[in-house]
Parts: sequence; C-alpha cells; structure tokens
Amino acid sequence: MIESVRRRFVPLAAALAVLLSLTAVLIARGHAAAGHPGADHGAQQLGDPDYGVCRGTDPRCYHDWGNFDPATNGYKVLLFTRTAGPRHANLGPALASGLNPPLTAANVVQNGIIAMGKANGFAVDWTEDLAQVASPNQLFRYNAVIFFSTSRDTLDDAAQTALRQYIRGGGGFVGAHNAFGTEYNWPWYEGLLGGANYYDHGPEQTGTVRITDRRDVSTQSLPSRWGFEDEWYNLVPFPSQVRILATVDESTLTRGVKGSMGHPGHGDLHPVAWCQYYDGGRAWLTTLGHDAALFDLSNTTFPGAAEYRSLLLGGIESAMGMKPFCR
Repeated sequence: MIESVRRRFVPLAAALAVLLSLTAVLIARGHAAAGHPGADHGAQQLGDPDYGVCRGTDPRCYHDWGNFDPATNGYKVLLFTRTAGPRHANLGPALASGLNPPLTAANVVQNGIIAMGKANGFAVDWTEDLAQVASPNQLFRYNAVIFFSTSRDTLDDAAQTALRQYIRGGGGFVGAHNAFGTEYNWPWYEGLLGGANYYDHGPEQTGTVRITDRRDVSTQSLPSRWGFEDEWYNLVPFPSQVRILATVDESTLTRGVKGSMGHPGHGDLHPVAWCQYYDGGRAWLTTLGHDAALFDLSNTTFPGAAEYRSLLLGGIESAMGMKPFCR
C-alpha cells in the first residue's frame, strides 16, 4: 500500500515542482512589466526572494570599508573562467594552475579582456586555479572579479566563503554568459546574479537588443537598438530588485525563443543585462557573450560585437568603481 502511494505521489510532486517554477517566472514577469522596462525594480514584490542580505538599486546597500585604494594601487580585475561542466569554445583549453598561466590563441575571452584592460587603464589577472581564490585577502587585491562562462560547481567551500566575504567588503562582481549556469545549489550566488539562474535557451540566432536604461555607464554610448547574435538565455528564477539595462526584442528572434527544456521565453520583458547592489558589493550582469567572434577585432561582420564590447567594458568599469555604478 505504501509503495503504491509512493509511486503515485512522486510523479505528482515532480509535476507540481515544474508548475511552481513556471508560475514563479510568470509572477516575476508580471512584477517587472508593472513598470517600464528600464524602471528601477528596487521595491520588493510578493514572492521575490531576499536572500537574507541588503540588495537592490539603493547605494546604501554598498559597504565602503576602505578595502580599495585605486589612487595608490590603480585598478585591477581578476578574470575567473574555471569550468566544472560544459566549457564554451571561446574560453579555449583549460588553463594550467597558478595565476596568469600561459594562454593560447584559442583562449579568446581571456586574451580579449586582457587587451580591453590594456586599452582602458586597468590591469587584468586571470586564473582557473581555486588556490588563487581561496581567501578574501587574495580577492581584495582586485577591484572586481569577473566570472565569464564558468560552469556548474566551480567553487569549493573555501572559495565560496572568500567570494562572499569579498563582496561583503565592497568588492565588485561581473557575471557574463554562463556565469548563470554556475553554482546552482548556492542560494547566495543566485542572489548575486540578481535572483536569476540559467534555465535553457533557444537556437543561436540574431536578434535585436533594446537599451532600456541610458543612464548607466555601460549603456549610455550605445544605440537604442542594435543587432546581436547569441543563445538568448531563458531564466528561472527571473531577475528581481535590479535595474534592467537591456532586453532582447523576442519578436526579432525568427527561429523562436522556446528553449530546449520547454521554457516559453519572457515575452515583452526578456532582460539581457542588469545591475544591483548586493550584500555590500556591486554586481553587474549580462547573459550575453557566447561567441568567440565577440573579441576578434579583425572580424567586422559579426553582428553587435563592438556594441557588446562597449557594454561589457562599461559593466567592468562601473563594478570596480572606476566609473559611477548602476545609476
């Protein structure tokens, strides 16, 4: 009898979990749509998780505890690209241990962001070695930490603790592309991403990015609409209490937005970049960044590459406090 009940209950529970997940997406979509797409979604809505920290667009959430002295030390970021699951081709082969290990031409993202830093007045260190991110004191050498297409459980317990203490001490965080497919079982990290996670994506295709907030450093120099090619991530949960900076116009995705796991897309508000204060630090996020051509300056035909680099550069500069953040 008990086994019979169990066999009936388990599929029902699984179906209920899926229903609740999609319901949360629709609720969040409704909350976000209540304001115009570039509105500050700083007020907590019913059902929005708070992750037990100060979060949102109010700069009073920031902890200015004097951990950074750019006048003396300049500006420096740490690029972290360790993968514990799928690895995007634009990351190239896995890196050797240590800080700033040798790169090949195939390590496109690393080479591209290093060049971006050289051209814009900030230094870049790079690693995939957990020993280099194992303590907050190591991370406090950097004005921002960039997770670019990391994947799955890429951090151990020590690195998780170090990242959280770094953010609490006023650190900056930039999460790009598959940073959203990382640390699924860590609620604090989900909150750092803006209360969002990767769920699935539709076909890689060209679509139109819409800038919804022109006040931000990362968007103010971009056209209001620009073509771009990407995988267009669908998100569960949906970002909340953030400032949405850019969206994709789903009507321009001619091959459809439905993802491989059945996500129907986000309708009129499908965010692709946003910012927030979180647990004392700054976080700038974008789901965009799939293709290696984005960092190939000789490739002038890839749609939206120059605009993407401008968007990402502004996000990095603002997250590390080099320019005004999230306003």
